[in-house]
Amino acid sequence: MDDHFGERVAAKYDESYAELFEPDVVGPMVDLLVRLADGGRALELGIGTGRIALPLARRDVPVHGIELSPAMVTRLRAKPDSAAIGVTIGDFATTRVDGQFSVAYLVFNTIMNLTTQAEQVACFANVAAHLEPGGCFVIEVGVPDLRSLPPGQTMVPFHDSPTSWAFDRYDVATQQMSSNYLEIADGRGEYRSIPFRYVWPAELDLMAQLAGLRLRERWGGWLREPITNESRKHVSIWEKPIG
Repeated sequence: MDDHFGERVAAKYDESYAELFEPDVVGPMVDLLVRLADGGRALELGIGTGRIALPLARRDVPVHGIELSPAMVTRLRAKPDSAAIGVTIGDFATTRVDGQFSVAYLVFNTIMNLTTQAEQVACFANVAAHLEPGGCFVIEVGVPDLRSLPPGQTMVPFHDSPTSWAFDRYDVATQQMSSNYLEIADGRGEYRSIPFRYVWPAELDLMAQLAGLRLRERWGGWLREPITNESRKHVSIWEKPIG
């Protein structure tokens, strides 16, 4: 994963995803996490440049992050108030940190950066080991968009401009996919491909069950809208039983 989120990506990350930093996007996420933390600590998997961790820490929630990319953490450390946030460099499927947490969270499709089922299962087990009894694990991830695949095709375009194109490529037999970007600048082309493993809500529930967690709530978004057949993503919360 670090190869795909190294210096070149980190340098432009906040600018490239500027709309995700807007208060109306971040606010509902932070509000929910504050409620779930309930005075305890929060663990962010894939903390990146601090899009969620920084406003959450400003709400007096102690935050610790796990992040594989040192380049992303460098961008986080350049921001005001970042000194209050602890960060451990490592793979969030296996890296352990000290203490227990009231809430752990993994947002913006980041569970799919783990590109095997075994890694995704390990992530749930790792989170369960960090949660205190009654603690919660929150995931935001897209619902696989296989209905957009034309019969016999493997690619779904999602961006088209005079100088740049992007498409997702799916392998439905293995649940492997990739997001692919092609850009022309100054007469030269640049191609980038990021691998993912898409995962269904029911499969995530089974991973949670294997880790000793149980589904508490599932919505179609951070505003708690119902999840339907037309939902493009879901926000799911699993909890660690007490006793």
